[in-house]
Amino acid sequence: MIAHEIVGDDMQAVVITMAAGDEVRAEAGAMTYMTDGVEMDARMEGGLLGGLKRKFLAGESLFLTYFRSSTAGGKVAFSGPHPGKILRMPLAGNAILCQRDAFLCAAGRVDINIEFTKRLGAGFFGGEGFILQRLEGMGDVFIHSGGTILPMKLKAGERLRVDTGCLVAFDPTVTHDIEFFGGIKTAIFGGEGLFFRR
Repeated sequence: MIAHEIVGDDMQAVVITMAAGDEVRAEAGAMTYMTDGVEMDARMEGGLLGGLKRKFLAGESLFLTYFRSSTAGGKVAFSGPHPGKILRMPLAGNAILCQRDAFLCAAGRVDINIEFTKRLGAGFFGGEGFILQRLEGMGDVFIHSGGTILPMKLKAGERLRVDTGCLVAFDPTVTHDIEFFGGIKTAIFGGEGLFFRR
């Protein structure tokens, strides 16, 4: 049974405790420490094509690092590459979409893939480009993002305008695009840019 604890004053690290035989995978270079009895192995998940797709399209490394505990109570800790916060996203056969390079680590059967932005304007002006990470399956996924995290739950039909580049993760059922907001004066002098995500 895998347990986790997000630690640090600002949720900056996650410590995962594993039973004998449990395995966790993480983005290369994300490990902060591991206890005795935990072994690591770099693997190119999805073969060469999967590794290249992750590297060049999703902004992740070519290889993922797998951590396997040979003893009960083995611990491994992960932290992000820059100051920020770590969020736990439990998956139960569903998926989440997140910004490029947000994936930190996962426990369980989680498929790490990419998804292309479906709207041309959102790809060019949405702040995240045309490629998002798609995390899908069963287990816990931990994603990392810089800045402050404000979780939002939208009701059916509810709309929210978000500054471009500030969208971290969302459910695939959420439609998103960009819109020009305000007049020319507001766009130039308002400090928020020309577009919002909606």
